[in-house]
Amino acid sequence: MWRPLIAPSIIAGDLGNLRREAERAEEGGADWLHLDVMDGVFVPNITFGPGTVAALRPHSVLPFDTHLMLARPLAWIERFVGAGADSITIHVETADPIAECLERIRAAGARAGLSLNPETDLDAVAPWLSEVDLVLCMSVHPGFAGQSFIAASFEKVRALRRRIDKLEIRPDVEVDGGIDLDNAAAVVEAGADILVLGSALYRQTDMCGAIDALRQRLGSSFSGGETDTERLNGPARV
Repeated sequence: MWRPLIAPSIIAGDLGNLRREAERAEEGGADWLHLDVMDGVFVPNITFGPGTVAALRPHSVLPFDTHLMLARPLAWIERFVGAGADSITIHVETADPIAECLERIRAAGARAGLSLNPETDLDAVAPWLSEVDLVLCMSVHPGFAGQSFIAASFEKVRALRRRIDKLEIRPDVEVDGGIDLDNAAAVVEAGADILVLGSALYRQTDMCGAIDALRQRLGSSFSGGETDTERLNGPARV
């Protein structure tokens, strides 16, 4: 049985102890670890670079879901993959050529993702829907953790789901921003395959309990579905 994947966003954790925060996510039963990379240009914040990813890699077996919020991601793709990123997601709003970025991600051996901001129309990602492994729909304005979910994102996710369901090779739909216990089920119902949660998980003392509560809220059985490894290592889209 299919189940949505849960990807804690580490920037919502204790930035002074990222190793422990990565371990908390793994011990808590997360499927992926979401890494938000910000350059202070594309978004008004700066987080970390490939050196931090490389430092975390020996301390977690979780797939690293790496979201590059960079004005110029092209020059950084191989460095992040070399540091241990399993998937690389770039923004459709970036200044670099999208096709070349996606080609470089695949050539480096990572899964390729494409993200769009809340104000960006779905038509912007349409040309590449059959060429990516996931589409990340931002449900907050990127840059800072702890923001509230933008209600209009529900319909946007539904519309994205309808578009990609028509494709023979279907990318996963990932949603990031303001997801918590109260709205997670509605986000999945709208069409999400992967939920990125920051404050809703990392502000909890008991990460395992928080993830268990989330899965219970989502309902149904979580046994027998695709595992994170199977989904991450499945056939690459070409």
